[in-house]
Amino acid sequence: MADQMQWANALSTRPSLEAAIADVVERAVSSLTAPADLGLVFISSAFASEYSRLLPLLAQKLSVPVMIGCSGGGVIGTTAIGQTQELEAEAALSLTLAHLPGVNLQTFHVVAEQLPDLDSSPDAWINLTGVPSSPTPQFILLSSAFASGINDLLQGLDFAYPGSVIVGGQASAGGFGGRVALFCNDRLYREGTVGLALSGNIVLETIVAQGCRPIGEPMQVTKAERNIILELDEKVPLVVLRDLISSLSEKERMLAQHSLFIGMAMDEFKLSLQQGDFLIRSILGVDPAGGAIAIGDLVRPGQRLQFHLRDAQASAEDLKLLLEQYQNQQLSPHSAVAALMFSCVGRGEGLYGKPNFDSELFRRYIQDIPIGGFFCGGEIGPVGGSTFIHGYTSVFGICRQISAEC
Repeated sequence: MADQMQWANALSTRPSLEAAIADVVERAVSSLTAPADLGLVFISSAFASEYSRLLPLLAQKLSVPVMIGCSGGGVIGTTAIGQTQELEAEAALSLTLAHLPGVNLQTFHVVAEQLPDLDSSPDAWINLTGVPSSPTPQFILLSSAFASGINDLLQGLDFAYPGSVIVGGQASAGGFGGRVALFCNDRLYREGTVGLALSGNIVLETIVAQGCRPIGEPMQVTKAERNIILELDEKVPLVVLRDLISSLSEKERMLAQHSLFIGMAMDEFKLSLQQGDFLIRSILGVDPAGGAIAIGDLVRPGQRLQFHLRDAQASAEDLKLLLEQYQNQQLSPHSAVAALMFSCVGRGEGLYGKPNFDSELFRRYIQDIPIGGFFCGGEIGPVGGSTFIHGYTSVFGICRQISAEC
């Protein structure tokens, strides 16, 4: 009989780190019928003073060849009674274990100072990670929030590994001034990025829910400089924006005061743009005198943009739409074996007013698979074939086995 891929997740809210580790290891290991090849561990910032104890304590209870993880403002996993929970601002530990026949695993840790120039050859990036470009690897990245060079790293990996899927998130401290932790095998890091490359008998599919809905119509940038939009459809951007806002309902106008964003179309050839075709970026400021708008990314003439609004309803509808699209595209909807969830600390209960919203919605469409993850300071996932750091987003990495053969 062919060896099947197996995944398991366990979540513990025991306030003692020793008790939490014993709890998650016992439950995750007992859910597998074969040895674990991979562990993913996410620890809440409530345990911040004990980060250095996590890996040694885990090693006493668990022997697994490859382990990565990080700290989060909250963690996501499965309770003893089989419910997926998103636990924010409380002591919690999430452990995912996987038995991965026919999958090659490789880890790496890089800091910003090691990154090649962006005009370097693909070989420079392959030498940096030590990961061969063939067979095509799938990446999980966990990064520190500051000075990690994550944007350059994502560009470099996209360039060196065309066709690879990259998901992950930035470790979060759960409070201002808090320290983050990155874990890779038996090492604790405070900065940079830890990465896991998976190649062989595995597919990683993504849902990137940016939580916005478009308003108005797509427009073309006719004049721009770096991240500043100087003209939209040959008009003053601020005038265009004011006209758009005046056409909105009163509720939408109120929302636009604090939750207005720019969507950048990622496919310049697609005629009919829909939700999910845009990379959402923040509006950083406006120039009242000249009417220019500054946004949180580089922009160029010819690019198409559309204004977006974000609230709990838009966020819920966005994720629902993407889940329906994913479900409709699946020839074999039951072949998903696990999911990893990387959700912004700005979502969760603070956005929806109730807990577990995104994970419960996900489970309505993709059932009976373990989910593990954490609340991030920034989420990593693809839009339009390129990988970006996002905000206010939930990124799901859905794992499937290619075949039942080893």
